[in-house]
Amino acid sequence: MERRVLVDLVWYLLILGLVAIVAGFVGSLTGIGGGIVIIPVLIIFFNVPLIVAIGASVITILANSATTGSAYIRDHLTDLRIGMFLEIATVPGAIIGATLTVVLVQGGLAQALVIALGVLLVIIAISGFLRHHPPFVTEFHPDARSRRLGFRGDYHDAHLGHPIHYEAENTNSALGIMFGAGLVSGMFGIGSGVLKVFALDDALKLPIKVSTATSNFMIGVTACAGAGILLMAGYVNALIAAPMAIGATAGAFAGSLLLPGLASRTVRIAFLLVVLGLAIELIVRGVGGP
Repeated sequence: MERRVLVDLVWYLLILGLVAIVAGFVGSLTGIGGGIVIIPVLIIFFNVPLIVAIGASVITILANSATTGSAYIRDHLTDLRIGMFLEIATVPGAIIGATLTVVLVQGGLAQALVIALGVLLVIIAISGFLRHHPPFVTEFHPDARSRRLGFRGDYHDAHLGHPIHYEAENTNSALGIMFGAGLVSGMFGIGSGVLKVFALDDALKLPIKVSTATSNFMIGVTACAGAGILLMAGYVNALIAAPMAIGATAGAFAGSLLLPGLASRTVRIAFLLVVLGLAIELIVRGVGGP
Protein backbone atom coordinates (compact mmCIF):
# COMPACT_ATOMS: atom_id res chain seq x y z
CA MET A 1 0.00 0.00 0.00
CA GLU A 2 2.81 2.39 0.90
CA ARG A 3 4.55 1.63 -2.41
CA ARG A 4 1.30 2.35 -4.31
CA VAL A 5 0.96 5.68 -2.53
CA LEU A 6 4.57 6.56 -3.36
CA VAL A 7 4.09 5.71 -7.04
CA ASP A 8 0.90 7.79 -7.18
CA LEU A 9 2.71 10.69 -5.56
CA VAL A 10 5.56 10.49 -8.07
CA TRP A 11 3.11 10.48 -10.99
CA TYR A 12 1.23 13.38 -9.42
CA LEU A 13 4.39 15.45 -9.13
CA LEU A 14 5.51 14.55 -12.68
CA ILE A 15 2.17 15.61 -14.15
CA LEU A 16 2.29 18.87 -12.21
CA GLY A 17 5.78 19.45 -13.57
CA LEU A 18 4.67 18.83 -17.18
CA VAL A 19 1.75 21.23 -16.78
CA ALA A 20 4.15 23.82 -15.42
CA ILE A 21 6.48 23.39 -18.42
CA VAL A 22 3.62 24.34 -20.75
CA ALA A 23 2.66 27.22 -18.46
CA GLY A 24 6.21 28.53 -18.33
CA PHE A 25 6.57 28.33 -22.10
CA VAL A 26 3.31 30.22 -22.72
CA GLY A 27 4.12 32.78 -20.03
CA SER A 28 7.60 33.39 -21.43
CA LEU A 29 6.43 34.02 -25.01
CA THR A 30 3.50 36.25 -24.08
CA GLY A 31 4.75 37.93 -20.89
CA ILE A 32 1.67 36.91 -18.85
CA GLY A 33 3.36 34.66 -16.32
CA GLY A 34 1.74 31.27 -17.01
CA GLY A 35 -1.10 31.48 -14.49
CA ILE A 36 -3.60 31.12 -17.32
CA VAL A 37 -2.62 27.44 -17.60
CA ILE A 38 -1.81 26.64 -13.99
CA ILE A 39 -4.90 27.88 -12.17
CA PRO A 40 -7.65 26.27 -14.29
CA VAL A 41 -5.75 22.94 -14.57
CA LEU A 42 -5.20 22.75 -10.82
CA ILE A 43 -8.84 23.50 -10.13
CA ILE A 44 -10.44 21.31 -12.83
CA PHE A 45 -8.13 18.28 -12.97
CA PHE A 46 -6.54 18.24 -9.51
CA ASN A 47 -9.47 19.53 -7.43
CA VAL A 48 -7.27 22.19 -5.83
CA PRO A 49 -9.16 25.03 -4.09
CA LEU A 50 -9.02 28.36 -5.90
CA ILE A 51 -6.98 30.16 -3.26
CA VAL A 52 -4.39 27.31 -3.10
CA ALA A 53 -4.15 27.31 -6.91
CA ILE A 54 -3.48 31.05 -6.77
CA GLY A 55 -0.71 30.47 -4.21
CA ALA A 56 0.95 27.82 -6.42
CA SER A 57 0.58 30.05 -9.48
CA VAL A 58 2.31 32.96 -7.76
CA ILE A 59 5.33 30.79 -6.87
CA THR A 60 5.46 29.49 -10.44
CA ILE A 61 5.37 33.05 -11.76
CA LEU A 62 8.41 33.87 -9.62
CA ALA A 63 10.34 30.96 -11.20
CA ASN A 64 9.15 31.95 -14.67
CA SER A 65 10.20 35.57 -14.23
CA ALA A 66 13.61 34.69 -12.78
CA THR A 67 14.39 32.51 -15.80
CA THR A 68 13.09 34.65 -18.64
CA GLY A 69 14.04 37.90 -16.94
CA SER A 70 17.73 37.05 -16.99
CA ALA A 71 17.56 35.67 -20.55
CA TYR A 72 15.86 38.77 -21.96
CA ILE A 73 18.31 41.05 -20.15
CA ARG A 74 21.10 39.10 -21.85
CA ASP A 75 19.39 39.67 -25.21
CA HIS A 76 19.01 43.42 -24.43
CA LEU A 77 15.22 43.25 -24.76
CA THR A 78 14.30 44.13 -21.17
CA ASP A 79 14.18 47.83 -20.26
CA LEU A 80 15.18 47.75 -16.59
CA ARG A 81 14.77 51.49 -16.09
CA ILE A 82 11.14 51.50 -17.25
CA GLY A 83 10.36 48.23 -15.45
CA MET A 84 11.64 49.40 -12.06
CA PHE A 85 9.85 52.73 -12.42
CA LEU A 86 6.50 51.04 -13.08
CA GLU A 87 6.95 48.70 -10.11
CA ILE A 88 6.23 51.78 -7.99
CA ALA A 89 2.60 51.21 -8.95
CA THR A 90 2.40 47.41 -9.28
CA VAL A 91 3.84 46.42 -5.89
CA PRO A 92 1.32 48.36 -3.75
CA GLY A 93 -1.44 47.09 -6.01
CA ALA A 94 -0.30 43.47 -5.51
CA ILE A 95 -0.22 43.81 -1.73
CA ILE A 96 -3.72 45.29 -1.68
CA GLY A 97 -4.99 42.70 -4.18
CA ALA A 98 -3.64 39.69 -2.27
CA THR A 99 -5.13 41.01 0.96
CA LEU A 100 -8.51 41.48 -0.75
CA THR A 101 -8.37 37.92 -2.11
CA VAL A 102 -7.91 36.43 1.34
CA VAL A 103 -10.86 38.46 2.65
CA LEU A 104 -13.13 37.79 -0.35
CA VAL A 105 -12.43 34.06 -0.49
CA GLN A 106 -13.29 33.73 3.17
CA GLY A 107 -16.47 35.74 2.53
CA GLY A 108 -17.44 33.89 -0.67
CA LEU A 109 -17.54 37.06 -2.81
CA ALA A 110 -14.73 36.41 -5.28
CA GLN A 111 -16.84 35.02 -8.15
CA ALA A 112 -18.35 38.38 -9.20
CA LEU A 113 -14.87 39.88 -9.42
CA VAL A 114 -13.68 36.96 -11.56
CA ILE A 115 -16.51 37.58 -14.05
CA ALA A 116 -15.77 41.33 -14.13
CA LEU A 117 -12.11 40.66 -14.90
CA GLY A 118 -13.06 38.25 -17.68
CA VAL A 119 -15.31 40.84 -19.32
CA LEU A 120 -12.55 43.44 -19.13
CA LEU A 121 -10.06 41.12 -20.81
CA VAL A 122 -12.53 40.28 -23.58
CA ILE A 123 -12.79 44.01 -24.35
CA ILE A 124 -8.99 44.36 -24.35
CA ALA A 125 -8.52 41.34 -26.63
CA ILE A 126 -11.20 42.40 -29.14
CA SER A 127 -9.83 45.95 -29.32
CA GLY A 128 -6.36 44.52 -29.87
CA PHE A 129 -7.52 42.41 -32.81
CA LEU A 130 -9.37 45.33 -34.40
CA ARG A 131 -6.61 47.88 -33.94
CA HIS A 132 -3.86 48.03 -36.56
CA HIS A 133 -0.60 48.50 -34.73
CA PRO A 134 2.85 48.48 -36.36
CA PRO A 135 5.60 46.32 -34.84
CA PHE A 136 7.45 49.46 -33.81
CA VAL A 137 6.84 53.23 -33.73
CA THR A 138 8.83 55.64 -35.90
CA GLU A 139 7.52 58.92 -34.47
CA PHE A 140 7.97 59.52 -30.74
CA HIS A 141 6.13 61.88 -28.40
CA PRO A 142 7.70 61.33 -24.96
CA ASP A 143 6.21 63.25 -22.05
CA ALA A 144 8.26 65.36 -19.64
CA ARG A 145 8.81 62.52 -17.14
CA SER A 146 9.94 60.15 -19.89
CA ARG A 147 12.50 62.66 -21.16
CA ARG A 148 13.72 63.48 -17.67
CA LEU A 149 14.20 59.82 -16.64
CA GLY A 150 15.61 58.71 -20.00
CA PHE A 151 12.89 56.20 -20.93
CA ARG A 152 14.30 55.30 -24.32
CA GLY A 153 16.49 52.62 -25.79
CA ASP A 154 17.45 50.39 -28.70
CA TYR A 155 17.44 46.67 -29.35
CA HIS A 156 18.46 44.53 -32.29
CA ASP A 157 15.47 42.74 -33.84
CA ALA A 158 16.76 39.34 -34.97
CA HIS A 159 13.74 38.79 -37.21
CA LEU A 160 13.93 42.15 -38.99
CA GLY A 161 17.71 42.18 -39.03
CA HIS A 162 18.23 45.77 -37.87
CA PRO A 163 18.12 47.80 -34.62
CA ILE A 164 14.85 49.31 -33.35
CA HIS A 165 14.75 52.58 -31.41
CA TYR A 166 11.95 53.46 -28.98
CA GLU A 167 10.97 56.24 -26.58
CA ALA A 168 8.25 55.89 -23.94
CA GLU A 169 5.25 58.21 -23.64
CA ASN A 170 2.05 58.49 -21.56
CA THR A 171 3.76 57.52 -18.30
CA ASN A 172 0.79 58.71 -16.19
CA SER A 173 -1.59 56.37 -18.02
CA ALA A 174 0.91 53.53 -17.74
CA LEU A 175 1.21 54.01 -13.96
CA GLY A 176 -2.57 53.81 -13.57
CA ILE A 177 -2.79 50.62 -15.64
CA MET A 178 0.14 49.15 -13.73
CA PHE A 179 -1.56 49.73 -10.37
CA GLY A 180 -4.54 47.81 -11.73
CA ALA A 181 -2.16 45.12 -13.00
CA GLY A 182 -0.67 44.75 -9.54
CA LEU A 183 -4.14 44.55 -8.02
CA VAL A 184 -5.14 41.82 -10.48
CA SER A 185 -1.88 39.95 -9.88
CA GLY A 186 -2.39 39.91 -6.14
CA MET A 187 -6.04 38.90 -6.39
CA PHE A 188 -5.91 36.21 -9.07
CA GLY A 189 -2.31 35.01 -9.18
CA ILE A 190 -2.14 35.25 -12.98
CA GLY A 191 0.92 37.47 -13.13
CA SER A 192 -1.17 40.31 -14.59
CA GLY A 193 1.20 40.30 -17.54
CA VAL A 194 -1.90 40.80 -19.67
CA LEU A 195 -2.33 44.32 -18.32
CA LYS A 196 1.41 44.92 -18.03
CA VAL A 197 2.01 44.19 -21.71
CA PHE A 198 -1.05 46.30 -22.54
CA ALA A 199 0.40 49.25 -20.59
CA LEU A 200 3.90 48.88 -22.01
CA ASP A 201 2.74 48.33 -25.57
CA ASP A 202 -0.35 50.51 -25.89
CA ALA A 203 0.27 53.32 -23.38
CA LEU A 204 4.06 53.69 -23.49
CA LYS A 205 4.25 52.72 -27.21
CA LEU A 206 7.12 50.29 -26.68
CA PRO A 207 7.84 47.57 -29.28
CA ILE A 208 5.94 44.36 -28.48
CA LYS A 209 9.13 42.35 -27.87
CA VAL A 210 10.42 44.94 -25.40
CA SER A 211 6.97 45.00 -23.76
CA THR A 212 6.91 41.21 -23.40
CA ALA A 213 10.47 41.01 -22.06
CA THR A 214 9.99 43.89 -19.59
CA SER A 215 6.68 42.38 -18.45
CA ASN A 216 8.43 39.06 -17.72
CA PHE A 217 10.91 40.92 -15.55
CA MET A 218 8.19 42.87 -13.73
CA ILE A 219 5.81 40.01 -12.96
CA GLY A 220 8.36 38.41 -10.66
CA VAL A 221 8.67 41.52 -8.50
CA THR A 222 4.90 41.97 -8.43
CA ALA A 223 4.24 38.31 -7.67
CA CYS A 224 6.75 38.41 -4.82
CA ALA A 225 4.72 41.16 -3.14
CA GLY A 226 1.50 39.15 -3.38
CA ALA A 227 3.18 35.85 -2.45
CA GLY A 228 4.17 37.21 0.93
CA ILE A 229 0.54 37.86 1.85
CA LEU A 230 -0.63 34.43 0.62
CA LEU A 231 2.26 32.70 2.40
CA MET A 232 1.42 34.34 5.71
CA ALA A 233 -2.24 33.37 5.27
CA GLY A 234 -1.22 29.72 4.76
CA TYR A 235 -2.36 29.38 1.13
CA VAL A 236 0.98 28.30 -0.43
CA ASN A 237 1.22 24.49 -0.58
CA ALA A 238 4.87 23.51 -1.11
CA LEU A 239 3.97 20.02 -2.44
CA ILE A 240 2.09 21.65 -5.32
CA ALA A 241 4.17 24.79 -5.78
CA ALA A 242 7.63 23.14 -5.87
CA PRO A 243 7.22 20.84 -8.92
CA MET A 244 5.33 23.57 -10.76
CA ALA A 245 8.13 26.05 -10.12
CA ILE A 246 10.71 23.58 -11.49
CA GLY A 247 8.63 22.83 -14.59
CA ALA A 248 7.89 26.50 -15.20
CA THR A 249 11.61 27.27 -15.13
CA ALA A 250 12.27 24.74 -17.91
CA GLY A 251 9.35 25.98 -20.02
CA ALA A 252 10.29 29.62 -19.54
CA PHE A 253 13.87 28.94 -20.61
CA ALA A 254 12.64 27.32 -23.83
CA GLY A 255 10.34 30.25 -24.53
CA SER A 256 13.08 32.79 -23.92
CA LEU A 257 15.22 31.11 -26.58
CA LEU A 258 12.40 31.28 -29.13
CA LEU A 259 11.11 34.85 -28.66
CA PRO A 260 14.01 36.92 -30.12
CA GLY A 261 13.69 35.31 -33.57
CA LEU A 262 9.89 35.52 -33.84
CA ALA A 263 8.05 38.09 -35.91
CA SER A 264 6.45 40.84 -33.82
CA ARG A 265 3.08 40.11 -35.43
CA THR A 266 3.35 36.49 -34.31
CA VAL A 267 4.05 37.55 -30.73
CA ARG A 268 1.10 39.98 -30.80
CA ILE A 269 -1.39 37.45 -32.16
CA ALA A 270 -0.26 34.85 -29.64
CA PHE A 271 -0.62 37.40 -26.85
CA LEU A 272 -4.15 38.40 -27.88
CA LEU A 273 -5.26 34.78 -28.27
CA VAL A 274 -3.98 34.01 -24.79
CA VAL A 275 -5.81 37.06 -23.43
CA LEU A 276 -9.06 35.91 -25.03
CA GLY A 277 -8.62 32.38 -23.71
CA LEU A 278 -7.94 33.71 -20.24
CA ALA A 279 -11.04 35.92 -20.39
CA ILE A 280 -13.34 33.05 -21.42
CA GLU A 281 -11.89 30.78 -18.73
CA LEU A 282 -12.42 33.44 -16.05
CA ILE A 283 -16.04 34.10 -17.09
CA VAL A 284 -16.89 30.39 -17.19
CA ARG A 285 -15.28 29.84 -13.80
CA GLY A 286 -17.09 32.82 -12.32
CA VAL A 287 -20.50 31.82 -13.68
CA GLY A 288 -19.97 28.21 -12.62
CA GLY A 289 -19.27 29.20 -9.04
CA PRO A 290 -16.59 27.94 -6.65
